[in-house]
Amino acid sequence: MEEKIAKITKQLLKEIGENPEREGLLKTPKRVAKAWDFFSHGYKQNLDDIVNQAIFNEEAKDMVIVRDVEFFSLCEHHLIPFFGKAHVGYIPNGKVIGLSKIPRIIDMFSRRLQVQERLTSQIADAVNNILTPKGVAVVMEGQHMCMQMRGVQKQSSYTSTSAMHGKFRNSAETRSEFLSIINRRFE
Repeated sequence: MEEKIAKITKQLLKEIGENPEREGLLKTPKRVAKAWDFFSHGYKQNLDDIVNQAIFNEEAKDMVIVRDVEFFSLCEHHLIPFFGKAHVGYIPNGKVIGLSKIPRIIDMFSRRLQVQERLTSQIADAVNNILTPKGVAVVMEGQHMCMQMRGVQKQSSYTSTSAMHGKFRNSAETRSEFLSIINRRFE
């Protein structure tokens, strides 16, 4: 794959009016190919391998939240980055997941061509399917370079998306507790 992407990148440089043989660009096609391999490695991953049986029987009954998880992805419409923070909460139903697995799930889905709306839902659905908890909530806050660098060029804009299942969808009190916790700033 890397060889094909390097070849395409060299052609792209020519198409935009650059000389791919000049010193600063000689290694660019190979660098771009390696970068794309990293940016898209979520396609090569699956949920079972990510979770790796790190689900444990536990009688915990209260909300579990992993917040401020940095993510980056590529907008499928422009192939330009978007990035931000994800907040994931769930209410256990006899099972908990190893905490490091939640950022890994976020990474797996974000390292594919995406739109933030679908990304948010995929993370919530994955946690819901793995744990069958009493509820799952995901909120993502992102900055989109496709809005900041081109088009409307609004550098201070953020996009917030949410996906709620179970108690988070059905109980305003539970939803408010989650939103209150993720909006607290710890110094």
